[in-house]
Amino acid sequence: MKCLILAAGYATRLYPLTENFPKPLLTVGEKTILDWLVDDIAAADAVDEFVVISNHKYAVHFEEWAKTKPQKVTVVDDGTTSNETRLGAVRDIQFAIETLGLDDDMLVIAGDNVLDFSLTRFVRYAKEKNTSCIMRYYELSEQKLLKCGVVTIDEHDRVSAMTEKSPTPATHWCCPPFYYYTREDARLIEKGMEAGCGTDAPGSYVAWLCTQTAVHAMEMPGSRYDIGNLESYEQVKRDYKGITR
Repeated sequence: MKCLILAAGYATRLYPLTENFPKPLLTVGEKTILDWLVDDIAAADAVDEFVVISNHKYAVHFEEWAKTKPQKVTVVDDGTTSNETRLGAVRDIQFAIETLGLDDDMLVIAGDNVLDFSLTRFVRYAKEKNTSCIMRYYELSEQKLLKCGVVTIDEHDRVSAMTEKSPTPATHWCCPPFYYYTREDARLIEKGMEAGCGTDAPGSYVAWLCTQTAVHAMEMPGSRYDIGNLESYEQVKRDYKGITR
């Protein structure tokens, strides 16, 4: 299995911290955000390669970081140099697949979130379901729902519909940016884009995929800390205690 890490954004809301430095390599506690994620996933010994998808501006920082890791880490530079020219998450995933010739099951994660639970639980869930999978958590705030991917599920956790940033969310189930694609479903990303699925938000592909095949949604067993701006970064640095579940 490959782990693709989405790290090609420009984090403009975190300037000046990220004006010349990538958000995933900011420190939270004793580790970088990326180290928290990779060290946790690597412990399960289920991933044989980590692929960091970067923009051109920050690629050198990730390449230097990769040298510090005992795992196989490949950095893919998508060639973009500004927020205005970014490819978008779905195109970045397909770019990495084509560049490296990837053909495997894939864990696809955002490189700018930390979790207080192990992602290995999500990998086990996906293996048990034997389908592509996402995670979900219940969001009470109507305002936050407008900015999220929102999923509708049946009694067996199967996703029947998903929307990204809908003005009329169908449920309170939000989908964080952590996904598992089977090898077969990873091969369909280009077809999904050709069919008109969105390319900016990573969940846009899932919104299309769940209309084509089975996708299941595991309820998140803990909390996710999203680092979107300077205020949230300072709060995460104060509150985050590591992986405790």
